[in-house]
Amino acid sequence: MKIRMSTLLSSLLLVSSPALQASDGPDQAFFNDLQQKHNISRERAEALLSQAQKSNDVLEAIARPWEAKPWHEYYPIFLTERRVEQGIEFWQTHKQALERAEKTYGVPAEIIVAIIGVETSYGNFLGRHRVLDALYSLAFYYPPRATFFKSELGHFLALVEEEQLPATELMGSYAGAMGYGQFISSSYRAYAVDFDGDGVRDLLSNPIDAIGSVANYFARHRWQAGEPVAVPAWPGREANLTELISTRGQQLTHTVAELQNAGIYFVTEAAGDTPARLFKFDEPAGNASYYVALPNFYSITRYNHSPLYAMVVYQLSQRLQRKAP
Repeated sequence: MKIRMSTLLSSLLLVSSPALQASDGPDQAFFNDLQQKHNISRERAEALLSQAQKSNDVLEAIARPWEAKPWHEYYPIFLTERRVEQGIEFWQTHKQALERAEKTYGVPAEIIVAIIGVETSYGNFLGRHRVLDALYSLAFYYPPRATFFKSELGHFLALVEEEQLPATELMGSYAGAMGYGQFISSSYRAYAVDFDGDGVRDLLSNPIDAIGSVANYFARHRWQAGEPVAVPAWPGREANLTELISTRGQQLTHTVAELQNAGIYFVTEAAGDTPARLFKFDEPAGNASYYVALPNFYSITRYNHSPLYAMVVYQLSQRLQRKAP
């Protein structure tokens, strides 16, 4: 069996790094938090956590996310003819649910389908890690984001209790995301809906509930029905790209008028005071493409904070729309 050198080095670093090894597991503060926020007793939590295992695969995976790739290496993973074809099949199969979701929440069908397509290839790949192990490993063996993942572990234990889910059988991503739309536990609890009316919020095996829940998520994160997502842009010679391409997270740092006045050329019907931001996407041979992102682009980054993710969802949605049933 061949082992890639990068994988071997990552494994050695995981074993040798004191920062990643130093953990006493759940402490009294963690159990107090569970009791106060989720009404889960220490005895019940210990019974569930006793079945969790530290996963080096999870710790390796979070150290090399796909979103760390340059754009020209990232988008070919998702923008394939096969993913478009499967997306059209998914759309045809669930056409009524998608139409109802669009009418109910104002989120277009192509965006919902694109999200599920990017996340799980329309339910064909739901993840290979036990969610319990993933969250346990990241909560207690990944200090950079321990606070966040301890919170997610608490939400997971609460979700298991509320929805009567088998804690040790649930599979998902290395970050503990689950189901067709890869909801993390806090999002599952906050945004999942019973879209088919059977009395159960099932995002793990029910594509109808997943469709409604993805739409609900976007509606709750201020998706603007009928408004654009992003438009291609061309910087003029007078544009100061160092100043215009902000590093402030995903916030929309300018307005449409400000970018136009700064020498960025693009076409949009959005009003001049509409929040906007210029993004640069790295192309081969040192080239770049530019897009002006608008509020709906920002809404997509609430699902995954990477601008690369938001752009690939948008571009996949456009390809799906052109071939829509």
